[in-house]
Amino acid sequence: MREVFLDTVGLLAVWDETDQWHAAADQAYTELARSRAPVVTTTYVLAECGNAAARRVYRHYPDLLRQQLSTIGMLITPTSEDWDMAWMAYRRGEAGDAGIVDQLSFAVMRRLDITRAFTNDRHFAAAGMEILF
Repeated sequence: MREVFLDTVGLLAVWDETDQWHAAADQAYTELARSRAPVVTTTYVLAECGNAAARRVYRHYPDLLRQQLSTIGMLITPTSEDWDMAWMAYRRGEAGDAGIVDQLSFAVMRRLDITRAFTNDRHFAAAGMEILF
């Protein structure tokens, strides 16, 4: 089964019951778990999640996910080539002027041949990825 990339938007929507996308994200995450598709994310996505969760009741979730993914080898540290490609795409305004963390996610996804993302972020769709909610 092909990996699914976990994006900040999707993770925060699952963890935060007040998020406008919580119901859709929760349903998609339940389906993802049932499918047993392997999941992967980057250190940058988890850092972004950690910043967003710092003063929330779900503050511990990003670190728990970090530990789980690290243990099974599914937490990706982007390469210097990923970094350079992301900044080039950022300068060109690719994927609807996506931010640098998204551009870095796209570079990693392309390198690892991952096409599905647990998110509803339109930038992933603009980058040619399948979004799951």
